[in-house]
Amino acid sequence: MADKKQEFVTHITPRDKDFSQWYTDVVTQADLMDYTPVRGCMALKPYGNRIWELIREGLDKRFKETGHENVSMPMLIPESLLLKEAEHVEGFAPEVAWVTQGGTEPLQERLAVRPTSETIFCTMFAKWVESWRDLPLKYNQWCSVMRWEKTTRPFLRTAEFWWQEGHTVHATAEEAEEETLTMLHVYREFAEQQLAMPVYAGRKSDKEKFAGAQATYSIEAMMQDGKALQAGTSHNFGTNFSVPFGIQYLSKEGKLEYCHETSWGASTRLIGAIIMTHGDERGLKLPPAVAPYQAVILPIAAHKGGVMEKCQEVYDALKAAGIRVRLDDRDNVSPGFKFNEWELKGVPVRVEIGPRDIENGVATLMRRDTFEKMTVPLSELPEKLPALLDDISRSMYEIALRFREEHTKIVSNMDELAAQVNGGYAKAMWCGDRACEDKIKADTGATSRNMPFDQTPVGDKCVCCGRKADKVMYFAKAY
Repeated sequence: MADKKQEFVTHITPRDKDFSQWYTDVVTQADLMDYTPVRGCMALKPYGNRIWELIREGLDKRFKETGHENVSMPMLIPESLLLKEAEHVEGFAPEVAWVTQGGTEPLQERLAVRPTSETIFCTMFAKWVESWRDLPLKYNQWCSVMRWEKTTRPFLRTAEFWWQEGHTVHATAEEAEEETLTMLHVYREFAEQQLAMPVYAGRKSDKEKFAGAQATYSIEAMMQDGKALQAGTSHNFGTNFSVPFGIQYLSKEGKLEYCHETSWGASTRLIGAIIMTHGDERGLKLPPAVAPYQAVILPIAAHKGGVMEKCQEVYDALKAAGIRVRLDDRDNVSPGFKFNEWELKGVPVRVEIGPRDIENGVATLMRRDTFEKMTVPLSELPEKLPALLDDISRSMYEIALRFREEHTKIVSNMDELAAQVNGGYAKAMWCGDRACEDKIKADTGATSRNMPFDQTPVGDKCVCCGRKADKVMYFAKAY
């Protein structure tokens, strides 16, 4: 395997040599995006954009199944709206990009290019909600937002990025909390079932919660360098926004009440998470659910009679079976080049068909995840390939889960924590004091990630200060 890596892939930096450069090499060599003239803004190329489309389709289906509708809101937000919720504007102020002129005329009020859309949703909710009969409103929008980041990296942290943001209003605190947790688990199931990416789900500390939220929950994934990546968040706002924005409803009892709100979001950062969870020195390894092509058919000795005809026949059969398939019929590159290119692009299954395969009535398949080769009767491909794709997804998840478990350790003091977060997650007891969070970050570079729902103690003293503690927290260095 090592010899093949050297032969075919010499332009990708090894992960163990420079993980950051490896990531950049994979992103660019797999042709997912390109840099644009505006710092921190990327252009999604067709292959990268198709991965995002498939993520979007998978999530959108789940949103609709849980009773949400899509809407679209404007990208410009008057400064006066941002100022209505003090904690919110303070949290986003350093990242806001402003429009100060329209055409040749200076604007009387600055307009923010949305860093997120809570304030505009709240403005509209205040107009649209009158009585208990209007509730709940459960909306989502797909859009891009802008945050003027100081340090950027493709997919992981960019000035402009694509995402979805759900916004809902409810009559009671209980309904809002139920919504917040429901959507967190939608993210968790999607990450684990569709992206083959195990995550820790739990509640953020008050320090790490969303600006303006009453409570924030997250799913946290582990990358192959042991760092954490926040892959989705769900926020319970309580009445923190409805009070300043005047979002009220007339209850059944005829009393005017404030609504309870939630917000939740996931972004193109998930593409970065897929790369760093599954990729290798040959490039991408895409989970079948979000692979633009789940299988690629490569003709062998295409110039020989019957080869291209059989490949086309197999292509038609697989497409009819609902498989996203590509027939690579290019005649200006070698089969070896094609092998390398589609491995780099992470296509889950390679289907080789040549004269000998046709003579034997089989196709030679290679799994991208394990490089295992097998032969399958041509007539059985449409039936067997979906099962193989399912097995690939399960295998990728199990490998990532095993890696995470091997790199998560219970720690009881700062020395153990500092050593563990150099390549994994530290699970520890925490007293709940922000001063301890600050000290952990200052001393180790790690931040609190979330508190798992299973709060079975792993000790009785805070990992930092040594005082009695009753909170279990994951700590890690993070992207």
